[in-house]
Amino acid sequence: MTIQPAKLSEPAVRAFVHAVNAHDREGFMSLLAPGATMADDGLDRDLAEWTDREIFSSHGHMEVDNESDGGRTLLARYSNDTWGEMRTKWNFTVDDDGRISRFETGQA
Repeated sequence: MTIQPAKLSEPAVRAFVHAVNAHDREGFMSLLAPGATMADDGLDRDLAEWTDREIFSSHGHMEVDNESDGGRTLLARYSNDTWGEMRTKWNFTVDDDGRISRFETGQA
């Protein structure tokens, strides 16, 4: 069963999912802490290059199936024009100021 993005527990993660699904690059970038980092399948990636390729240029979309860790871990069906749909896990580190300093994703 899909969790509606508005019902996600962690405000920063809720905003992240909204920005991805709305293809709102500016809104997405505003959620990230200065110097934010990310990893895909266990390998650190260039955040700007990865998000452009995997989210914004390829029409990325998240359907969240489950959340845990206070809303900082998601299981989601992620789809984009490049890879189609896959089951993914997302882990978020949220700073005290409510911005995302790191996210990690990969196939679940």
